[in-house]
Amino acid sequence: MNIKQAKEELLSTIQAYLVKDETGEYAIPTERQRPILLMGPPGIGKTAIMEQVAEEAHINLVSYTITHHTRQSAIGLPFIRQREYGGKTYSVTEYTMSEIIASVYEQMERSGIREGILFLDEINCVSETLAPTMLQFLQYKTFGTHRVPEGWVIVTAGNPPQYNKSVRDFDIVTLDRVRKIDIDVDFDAFREYAYKAGIHGAVLGYLQIRKEHFYRIRNEAEDRYFVTARGWEDLSRILKVYEKIGHPVNKDLVQQYLEDPEVAEGFATYYELWNKYRTVYRIPDILNGTALTDEAMKSTSESLSEAPFDEKLSILSLLIDSLGGEFREREEEHDVQKALFGILGKVKKEISKTCSEAQDACTGADEESTADGTESDGSVTLLSILLKSLAEQEDDFRKNRDAKLLSREDERIGHFTIEALKELVKKITLDGEQNSGDAGFDAVKQWFSGREKDRIGKVRETNAHLTNAFEYIAQTFGEGQEMVLFLSELSGNYYSLRFVNENGNEAYFKYNKVLLLKDREDSLRQEILQL
Repeated sequence: MNIKQAKEELLSTIQAYLVKDETGEYAIPTERQRPILLMGPPGIGKTAIMEQVAEEAHINLVSYTITHHTRQSAIGLPFIRQREYGGKTYSVTEYTMSEIIASVYEQMERSGIREGILFLDEINCVSETLAPTMLQFLQYKTFGTHRVPEGWVIVTAGNPPQYNKSVRDFDIVTLDRVRKIDIDVDFDAFREYAYKAGIHGAVLGYLQIRKEHFYRIRNEAEDRYFVTARGWEDLSRILKVYEKIGHPVNKDLVQQYLEDPEVAEGFATYYELWNKYRTVYRIPDILNGTALTDEAMKSTSESLSEAPFDEKLSILSLLIDSLGGEFREREEEHDVQKALFGILGKVKKEISKTCSEAQDACTGADEESTADGTESDGSVTLLSILLKSLAEQEDDFRKNRDAKLLSREDERIGHFTIEALKELVKKITLDGEQNSGDAGFDAVKQWFSGREKDRIGKVRETNAHLTNAFEYIAQTFGEGQEMVLFLSELSGNYYSLRFVNENGNEAYFKYNKVLLLKDREDSLRQEILQL
């Protein structure tokens, strides 16, 4: 199965393992919950899907690369304890708690969540001295004398022997105690993840043309050449930073991430063309709708219709990349507004509660205010309630981030939400809005409405950009394979689908319907010919 299917299988398994019966016990007893063994090539995202699964299941994740551990760190250090047996005292060797088991308990303390995943990578590459400990761990879920807590699912991962010379084969006894999932390389599964993760458009554009370069491992007489999904993702990150700070990108940089000269040279050349096409075809003008009215751009569009297919694919990728950035921003802004709406709803309730409990707390606007926003007579103001709410949000955000319960997207939303609240507190402070009644909250509503108005304006602008892109493709290429590819890429993009589902787009629905009708016509035609 591919990495996406493996993630779904993992999520289903963990949900099943954590189901409890009517007595409160796990429906599948802990000793019968087989550890999961993910077996697949290196760098395809095995660790990444563990983070996603833990996030979606709302449980902990403790992750270790087991090859970095010795027998002592895995099972603990020995110490002597005095024990009495049959009236005689003996010196007995016991072990301190394993570092790994201790980390599980520490994570539960940090997060306040009792269930989780213990993920051990490179499980089949352990040292000779650690191998028996791993067998005991897989069979009995213990390291030394210390057991993995109930509610923790064990997931392990390893690489097949063709990718790692130090791999140890599992015997039948061990394999009979695990659930083995074999994972294959699949670019389409990576592409779906890549859109959500914001992988650089040049990377996705190149791999659309050269899919065979997505994952490649070659062993020759004296050298080993390899390209992995991890390499492409890390290259994407450095490309974005280099572009931001204005550093040049060359083949040497690319080859530090893509350890195959042929692939590195191919991508480096494509990256130069990518930037050239962005300038020549004036992508911003296409999205703004001026490309179809400007005479110079009209001739460029006409030449594009006769260009090689690789060049057409590059333009489509540039459009998808530019739109994808806008879709992501619009959805982040939407999520921040939703979070703020919930927070401000609680603020409003707090104000109403304060007013009902002490009517005079709502009539102290002329009193002298203290530094924390409370009045000199001790009454509570709008500012003090906002400051309290901001402190709670910051505390929750810090706690969840430190406990590693937030995805990268959640961290961004949390950060932007807190920054918006700080902006509101600053506004209320400068405006002198100390009243905790409806009059004071009107300023908050106006502030929120202003943000929402700006957001809706940006949504309309992005919607117009999407429509203009459709019209440009339709007039330049018609409703052929280029339109099909553009639609399929949009439909595979998490943020574009969210944007269209929430805001609609007539051009998207129009061309999607046209292509579906064409597919149906082609299917009927084939059936008629067969008859």
